[in-house]
Amino acid sequence: MGLRASFMLTVVMVAGTASFGQQGMTMPMDHAAMKPENGLPALAPANDLLGEIAKRPALSLDDFLSRAKASNPTLDQARADVRRTQGLAVQAGLFPNPTIGYQGDQIRGGSFGGGEQGAFVGQMIPLGGKLSMRRKALEAEAQVGSIGIEVQAARVRADVTQAFFATLAAQETVQVRRRLLGVAQDAVETAHQLANVGQADAPDVLMTEVEEEQAVIASAEAQRMFLGRFRSLAALAGSPQMEAEPLTGDLAAVPAIEAGALLDHVLQENPAVMEAQSKVAAAEARLASARREVAPDLQLKAGEQFNFEQLNNTTAGKVGPQSFASAGISVPLWNRNQGNIEAAQAEAERARQEVRRIQLALRESAEPMIESYQTARQEAGLYRSSILPRATRASQLYEAKYNEMAQAYPQVLVARRTVLELQLRYIGALAAMWQIGSSLENGTLSGGLNGPRTFGGGVAGAYGEGGLE
Repeated sequence: MGLRASFMLTVVMVAGTASFGQQGMTMPMDHAAMKPENGLPALAPANDLLGEIAKRPALSLDDFLSRAKASNPTLDQARADVRRTQGLAVQAGLFPNPTIGYQGDQIRGGSFGGGEQGAFVGQMIPLGGKLSMRRKALEAEAQVGSIGIEVQAARVRADVTQAFFATLAAQETVQVRRRLLGVAQDAVETAHQLANVGQADAPDVLMTEVEEEQAVIASAEAQRMFLGRFRSLAALAGSPQMEAEPLTGDLAAVPAIEAGALLDHVLQENPAVMEAQSKVAAAEARLASARREVAPDLQLKAGEQFNFEQLNNTTAGKVGPQSFASAGISVPLWNRNQGNIEAAQAEAERARQEVRRIQLALRESAEPMIESYQTARQEAGLYRSSILPRATRASQLYEAKYNEMAQAYPQVLVARRTVLELQLRYIGALAAMWQIGSSLENGTLSGGLNGPRTFGGGVAGAYGEGGLE
């Protein structure tokens, strides 16, 4: 084999990554008949792990979002937490039950007898509108939970969207890897043909076969990556039992997002900020309730009893029926609920500072993400508008020259491989844009399977102490 032909064959296989074709798979050649007489085993066949999947109906992003809305358990948890707090609010506003009982006094036996026995009814009446204030405080916490449902929904939506496009990118990677495998197989066939006419040596053939086997491995890895990401996507959608199915979607249709408008959206329209602001209102409602608790409770008691005492020096018998009543009120002399009021004031101040903390945390996380998004957008734009068209045109020109017998076939293979490897990088840039863009559109939230935290009386929330999830 001449120096040029040997060099070109080596260059064809140096990049050595493998690929996954458009809809079907290019079947590997049977190399047994052309194997060098060196005692080496035949090449391993390329496995198609996704053969049955292509026959199933394709699923879109909306399909998975609908499944997640109906089946993701964290959304049901968030809604249940709100219902719990609403129930507590109803309970807190209920009037105390009356007390009914027996009362006896100066009861004695013997021949003299006597004493007073009867029944009474007692009622405690909270004054100062305390019941209303307690109910309003819990209703404010329920409002926090209602916004918490939106936060949790954004977390689920962000994770499902990211997982969907990561899986879609894996699916397209499988297709490109299959095509790269086809290029590697073509290179092996070319090497054998050159060897048959004395233009390639055994090492040249062996190296192309090594690269083909590496391409087989890369193709299998791409398929398993798709399967793994699909299972993760199905779990986020609340349907872990789903079998893998093809996805339908346009990976290149990334939403156009302006950096300035995006930052404003993250900071001002973020459900996390709205939730923090509602927590301020809830804390202030609890403070108002704590201040109202100093109002006393009115205790009322009334009853009817029979006095069994004999009337003195008369034959009229016993004293007979008599009534009684009492009323009392607690005097806030020592306990004016001052400790709880101070604690509620501190909690309200902390809630106000939490709004600012979350805004700063959002800015801290969003700023580098926006820069990464801009970088990925620029990279994807260059691949789409310049790099891939140039590489594709070069490949077409090489093929045209080869058809005119003016170009060696190995260079055609090099050009094909270059185009496919650039497509892999383009897919990676698009996937990065979707990962970052969907996170920013959903307020940098994540953790679609993390259980919603509770707030106050048990209201769903999305953020822990000192962090933003």
